[in-house]
Amino acid sequence: MVARVQTGSVVGLEGALVEVEVDLAQGLPAVTVVGLPDAAVQEARERVRAAIRHTGFTFPARRITINLAPAEVRKEGAAFDVPIALGILAASGAVELPSSPTLFLGELSLDGAMRHTNGVLPLVSLARANGIGTVIVPASDAPEAALIEEVQVIGAPSLLALVQHLNGEEPIPPFSRSGRPDLDDDRPVVGQDLADVRGQEHAKRALEVAAAGGHNLLLSGSPGAGKTLLARCLPGILPSLTPDEALEVTQIYSVAGLLPADEPLVRRRPFRSPHHTVSHAGLVGGGPSPRPGELTLAHRGVLFLDELPEFGTHTLETLRQPLEDGVVTISRAAGTTTFPARVTLVAAMNPCPCGFAGDPERACTCPDGAIRRYQRRLSGPLLDRIDIHLTVPRVSYKDLAVGTVGGASPPPPAPGEASSVVRARVLAARARQTARLVGTGQTCNAELTPAAVRDHCRTDAPAEALLRTAMQRLHLSARGYHRVLKLSRTIADLAGADVIGAPHVAEALQYRPRLEE
Repeated sequence: MVARVQTGSVVGLEGALVEVEVDLAQGLPAVTVVGLPDAAVQEARERVRAAIRHTGFTFPARRITINLAPAEVRKEGAAFDVPIALGILAASGAVELPSSPTLFLGELSLDGAMRHTNGVLPLVSLARANGIGTVIVPASDAPEAALIEEVQVIGAPSLLALVQHLNGEEPIPPFSRSGRPDLDDDRPVVGQDLADVRGQEHAKRALEVAAAGGHNLLLSGSPGAGKTLLARCLPGILPSLTPDEALEVTQIYSVAGLLPADEPLVRRRPFRSPHHTVSHAGLVGGGPSPRPGELTLAHRGVLFLDELPEFGTHTLETLRQPLEDGVVTISRAAGTTTFPARVTLVAAMNPCPCGFAGDPERACTCPDGAIRRYQRRLSGPLLDRIDIHLTVPRVSYKDLAVGTVGGASPPPPAPGEASSVVRARVLAARARQTARLVGTGQTCNAELTPAAVRDHCRTDAPAEALLRTAMQRLHLSARGYHRVLKLSRTIADLAGADVIGAPHVAEALQYRPRLEE
């Protein structure tokens, strides 16, 4: 008798249906797994054997052949434990498989308990797309699986409970959804609040513009000026994830195994800050079986690269295409995988190796050649993909003073605007963009295509004259020209203006890198 159990395998960030076929035949006892399994799937033989024995069933002393079809798709991970165990039990007559289409997922412990499995969300989404109405997963994964609507989710705590459910002895009730969580809440600021940043008003304004339009930002300044602090304030002024974006990000974290156990849905925009020693595959993704890197883990959020010139040159250059297209494509001999990579890049750097070039209070000790070599680690094409280039100056004592007790010194300066206040303006600007871009697939000004720039970045006569002069004097490339227009559109949205004016263009031009002057 051949038993067939439906399951799935994650390929990249997508799911692929897999049918587990189990055949029991006469001969010496042995278990053979075929169908391009990886080491984790091969090891399932011993996990399943122990789980079946500890569950109270007899493992068949037969020649067992397990085929994972289709054979050309590589099978990875431990999610095949449960379907393999059910196939063996069904082939031996110990369990009755359901007649309606059902997808089974889950890893088994040696005592038969069902453990958490990575990649549940894309596999449940795959089940819905293929008309499979019921999915059985480990009980700990039921809240995650239930994020996909129109699919009945049953969370089983163990193999024994699952067998009793399938045999009608002790049915497991479907997991009850409590409704989709509210994402657009008045959440407290995560991390740093802009009110904690003293001085740096120009940098705070640039941060607000970057958040309002999704623009990339490069902060340059001497050590201790507050570059990292400013970058960590950005998540607190970004808008909440939309429901579709939340599911998209949750799917990435599900495949990567990074979902918190107590929160199946990612509610906040990601903030990823890899160290400068990160490998190429660690940053953009890769490996023999491609996995998402930091770039994809920051999708719909912020990728913060501190000490930017310290990153490997080859590693940084691989960011060019993803920053432009919002996706990263990884090609291997076995196939091509595409990962989403729509991020807001925030980078920080010192102006020279010692960090004090241009500092008004400390002299730079670097030779001119060392400064040039340091700055040349960042290529022109990469810098051209960054909309806002900002020098962060040293903070004065007047801005930092906390005051004295009983003294005659003046009181400390009042704190600046809180992130919640700035976020309200960012939300208003984003609302204007959403209304303007409805139905286009674009969500903010940074994503505008050249055709969309022509349609939505209209300027008045003074702004057009200023752009013409800047094009000639700053030698802007076509990409640079479009980025100035998109940045001007964001500044106009923050001001509530329908048409881009000369003040909006002037501010956008201030954020261009100095090398174009």
